[in-house]
Amino acid sequence: MANFHTYKTKVYYEDTDAGGIVYYAKYLHFIERARTEMIYDRLKLNHKNLKDDFNAIFVVRECNVKYHKSANFEDNLDVCTHVFKKTPVRLNLIQEVKREKEILVTAQVELAVVDSNGSINKLPKDLLEKI
Repeated sequence: MANFHTYKTKVYYEDTDAGGIVYYAKYLHFIERARTEMIYDRLKLNHKNLKDDFNAIFVVRECNVKYHKSANFEDNLDVCTHVFKKTPVRLNLIQEVKREKEILVTAQVELAVVDSNGSINKLPKDLLEKI
């Protein structure tokens, strides 16, 4: 399975400032949703199942965002997530927010796997292989 996932979304009025331009923090919402959908699609589990069945919770350890161009009200966007490194305790991702083929935002995100007490936990091998 390729380590690439695409999530499609649209810019709504609530995502924009008074000028109809996407507010910078909203891109974090878009990339979070994209990561969640990737987990749902790849693992066939939701976050509640991961926590209840495997005591595994993904948390953002680091996020570096570069803003290249702005999205606007009613733009259709693709959020492309590429897993470029994975270990049982960490996932490293590149996420790009695109309008058609134009890259608007790039984020490097590191996720850690923790248990319900906040301690580092290992993702089971069979789940890690699906990501």
